[in-house]
Amino acid sequence: MVNVIGLDFDNTLIDYDQLIYQVALTRGLIDHSVPKSKKHIRDLIRILPDGEIEWQKVQGEIYGPRLMDAKIPDGVMNFFMICKCHNFKVYIISHKTEYAGYDETRTNLRKSATDWMTINRFFDARMSPLSRHDVFFESTREEKLLRIRKLGCTHFLDDLEETFLEETFPQDVVRILYNPHLEVVSCQGVLVMATWRDIVTYLIS
Repeated sequence: MVNVIGLDFDNTLIDYDQLIYQVALTRGLIDHSVPKSKKHIRDLIRILPDGEIEWQKVQGEIYGPRLMDAKIPDGVMNFFMICKCHNFKVYIISHKTEYAGYDETRTNLRKSATDWMTINRFFDARMSPLSRHDVFFESTREEKLLRIRKLGCTHFLDDLEETFLEETFPQDVVRILYNPHLEVVSCQGVLVMATWRDIVTYLIS
């Protein structure tokens, strides 16, 4: 059976840790002692007064006008090359609205993400099995899970435990949690991978 691999985008194929840290620090939401971890920073901001709104403002900035400052994680392009060599089918399936609720620039988040992927050669046929037609942006998590099912994914990779905890997540799909900071995981029945090298090793073993 050919592997059909679904991939989340935000904080999975793109690394916001340094950027989130910079934006949160500039906004006075954290101090210099805070670890450069998206999950850690998010959780700290959310317990502040109006923390949920402040976190959404941070997201609006990093996913929109500042997105080009985000980095590609080590090993992602090698992952794509391995998938191409092994004829694995790969899709990007992301819960991403067109616009952020707290972004005064009204940057189109889906276009920004696609532009970033283009610049980082995600659609370069010499290096990757992906085309723009293999990228799906969904408006809700429910639509994301439905897309995973419709595309017949055998594996799905995400950085959020919440995705795998949804009752409607397809039970026959292998769940791979990308966890580069080795943070505590409560979700049962998932494979936890800290690096893209680990992910490649698992898929081709």
